Amino acid sequence: MAKDAKKKDKGAKAAPAPSGPVRETPEGYVPRLKTRYAEEVVPKLKKEFGIDNVMAVPRIERISLNMGMGEAIQNIKILDDAVEELAALAGQKPTITRAQKSIAAFKLREGMPIGARVTLRGDRMWEFLDRLISVALPRVRDFRGVPTKSFDGRGNYTLGIRDHLIFPEVDYNRVERPKGMNITIVTTAGNDERALYMLRELGMPFTR
Repeated sequence: MAKDAKKKDKGAKAAPAPSGPVRETPEGYVPRLKTRYAEEVVPKLKKEFGIDNVMAVPRIERISLNMGMGEAIQNIKILDDAVEELAALAGQKPTITRAQKSIAAFKLREGMPIGARVTLRGDRMWEFLDRLISVALPRVRDFRGVPTKSFDGRGNYTLGIRDHLIFPEVDYNRVERPKGMNITIVTTAGNDERALYMLRELGMPFTR
């Protein structure tokens, strides 16, 4: 029994969990954007595209947040900070991304940690999207909307953020430097037209 406990402790030290708050969803709570989608957006999608089967209505499957930190090759603390800050704004622990191949010119070896990512589903996904649309994007300096050209042809949308400090969950006083990130919204739309319509109805501030 003691031997098993010792092995368990050793494993925990070898792979420590990243710090940062992990928000628990209260029982019975329904994110307001999820409610808006069900009550307002679904009927509009069915009417706009002539969809009879509710299961065929486009929906958001997941949202992925990705921070690439090439500087971590020289200073691993930069990656530790990125993991902590990504956990704070996502409310969920990120995973470390590693180099897929070695690049001698950049002193990069296969398997080296070079970034952090987190995938959100369910209520956390809806909460994050609501905060992105309602709070974070309006804090971008001289904001004029997000581009409509960042779809991939299959209804998935990727948005590049230059400064993660637009998210109020990140403690400005503890951040040494702003960090960029990519936000990918994966949908079941199948094409860009339906995905654009759905995201616009949810409040995504696309440029006209």
